[in-house]
Amino acid sequence: MSKPPKRPQGMPTREQVLDFIQASDTPAGKREIAKAFGLKGQEKIRLKALLKDMAEEGLIDGKKSAYHRMGGLPRVTVLRIVAIEDGEAIAEPDTWDPEAPGRPPRLTVREPKPRGGRRPPALKRGDRILARTEESAAGWIAHPMKKLPARSEGLMGIVEIDRAGRAWLAPVDKRVRQAAPIADLGAAEAGQLVIAERIGRSERSGVKVIEVVGDPLAPRAFSLIAIARHGIPHIFPEEVLDEAARAARLRLSEKTREDLRHLPIIAIDPADARDHDDAIWAEPDGEGGFRAIIAIADVSFYVRPGSALDREARKRGNSVYFPDRVVPMLPEVLSADVCSLKEGEDRAAMACHLHINAEGKVTQFRFTRALVRIAQNLAYEQAQALIDAGEAPAHLANLWDAWRALAAARAARDPLELELPERRVVLDEEGRIAAIAIRERLDAHRVVEDFMIAANVAAAKALEARAAPVVYRIHEPPSREKLIALRDYLATMGKKLALGQVVTPGLFNRMLRDIGDEAERALVMEAVLRSQTQAYYGPVNAGHFGLSLGSYAHFTSPIRRYADLLVHRALVDAYGLEQPAPPGGLPTTTGLSERDRASLSQVSEAISQTERRAMEAERETIDRYVAAWLSGRVGEVFETRITGVQAFGFFATIIGLGGDGLVPISTLGSEYFRHEEAAQALVGSESGTTYAVGDSLRLRLAEANPLTGALKFVLPETDGAVIEPRGAPPAPRRRSTAPGGKSKYLVGKRGRPANIRHQGRRK
Repeated sequence: MSKPPKRPQGMPTREQVLDFIQASDTPAGKREIAKAFGLKGQEKIRLKALLKDMAEEGLIDGKKSAYHRMGGLPRVTVLRIVAIEDGEAIAEPDTWDPEAPGRPPRLTVREPKPRGGRRPPALKRGDRILARTEESAAGWIAHPMKKLPARSEGLMGIVEIDRAGRAWLAPVDKRVRQAAPIADLGAAEAGQLVIAERIGRSERSGVKVIEVVGDPLAPRAFSLIAIARHGIPHIFPEEVLDEAARAARLRLSEKTREDLRHLPIIAIDPADARDHDDAIWAEPDGEGGFRAIIAIADVSFYVRPGSALDREARKRGNSVYFPDRVVPMLPEVLSADVCSLKEGEDRAAMACHLHINAEGKVTQFRFTRALVRIAQNLAYEQAQALIDAGEAPAHLANLWDAWRALAAARAARDPLELELPERRVVLDEEGRIAAIAIRERLDAHRVVEDFMIAANVAAAKALEARAAPVVYRIHEPPSREKLIALRDYLATMGKKLALGQVVTPGLFNRMLRDIGDEAERALVMEAVLRSQTQAYYGPVNAGHFGLSLGSYAHFTSPIRRYADLLVHRALVDAYGLEQPAPPGGLPTTTGLSERDRASLSQVSEAISQTERRAMEAERETIDRYVAAWLSGRVGEVFETRITGVQAFGFFATIIGLGGDGLVPISTLGSEYFRHEEAAQALVGSESGTTYAVGDSLRLRLAEANPLTGALKFVLPETDGAVIEPRGAPPAPRRRSTAPGGKSKYLVGKRGRPANIRHQGRRK
């Protein structure tokens, strides 16, 4: 290690102080400056005066413990990630003097390269980091040193006024326990939903209300909570809207596109679909197989690399779907109109032509840019009803026949089959909840799904055949750690999972098929689901374990997923599908830009993050709707199933409705319960009463908080017995202790809101 350069000893000049501050790799305060120049006694007093003069002259800024050049940043400081742009994190100072001239500087974060093949967790919007800063010709650069605990969680909440007249922010995030004091209420009133920001460095400094959202229980408020809490971009800049309007006026060339308007191509979607980006057609080939076309909206024709539209779509990453609204990746003139495959309208499409043999295997594929005119837009239920009644037109019946061949090939592939019910919130015209139900799974869903999978595989293989860049959809096999945990859990049920064999989806499927008891199957299915890794996007292929596929990409939803748009652009380049340059000042190319190619890894990571953000926001919103729906049924007893067990209690969901709620261990009676981690169970030390994942039991709904989506259950006064017990309790272990708690926002003894003690289940 090289030694730091020797500095002249004695009282430094202004220039020497500035040079030292800018060169220091650690915070440079008065003490560090004095040590560097060997100052003692009266010289330290003179240094203090010098630093004060330099601050008054505008040469330096900061505190005596850490100075920096005026207009700049400390060499080491705390930053907050404010955006992800083109796969790079953008940061600003975590604290900034509002009276300082100009806006706070924005820094591009240079994340460290992975060590030992392992990439550090990606930064996301809202993260706080300790970073070393550097000013370059291209602007400020931040080099992360470590990630800091979040302190911005819960800055959306309800204004509460305590008995002493003090204002508090009750968070709407059920993972946040602490209410925050409001130092600046602004125009907000008690009971209103607001967005706030912290002021000062200390938690005790409180928060300042910066926006009043309004009535937290008003129709359509729940999605607004998720949008604000997760920082989901939902307002398009004027530049983007103007460009979308120009793109929507682009004319389609009949000379350079394959004309498929004569074919009865149909789009089958949910009844409440906001956009239609895929349609399908099939007919027998006369040899026992089928010819098929999957037509996908040609979004790459309208959204060109480097355009304002493209930058905004990349930032959003995907559309986000809520019961009451959609936050689209693209402006509505494109997503809901020009790009959407509507019945009877000429539309630009990227067509995937497949030949499917009698065994359901795809033997040939090719891609073209096409003109299509959709023959029908059908809801899943409509298509299924026509098939079931024997009244389906030939083009619909052909689809089902071709699908049966694809389904046979799928069965031979044996992908992971987990029954994961999807909750559906039905709203009336005023946005109020009309019903919440589990979405029915029909053959019509499987038909569309299997055609889309076939097209996605074809897209990945077509790009591999030309050695072109691919944004793969990757689902890695379960890690050894998770498999060991699954093995240990299954052992408590008397089942074996041999880790010496190759773990395949079929192994899990056979395990589930061999279980006759419905409750036990649900239990094992939940355990298998927890063992799976999370799917993501990346340019290096690692296969798709769940679908049992070697190569898989997302091609079929470019209206709502940026990954699909990148795959379309790669196909344009690989197969010479470029279109004539458009008028109107839009970029000429519709293929991959050099920037796309150079940053494919970073972009893949960024859109994986936005996907996770969308999933979390959508799930939280459904939870809030379910809690609102149940808030009028507090006190009722429901049939539930245990979905998770912790030392502080267990979580249960209402069968047929969903909505996870906590049963605190403190409500289970006076008996001592120990947490059996391997068995995922709570066991009574005296009676042996066991509450384990998968058990069905009747529980009384004690609380339902629509603002956080949190539910709380208790055992019925007269019947808390397990309906479908798992069997003998596991061998006793030492009791592990953890506090129970309350899930409702309460007022404490001094009028101050008490902590929120509910702990949400990690998913």
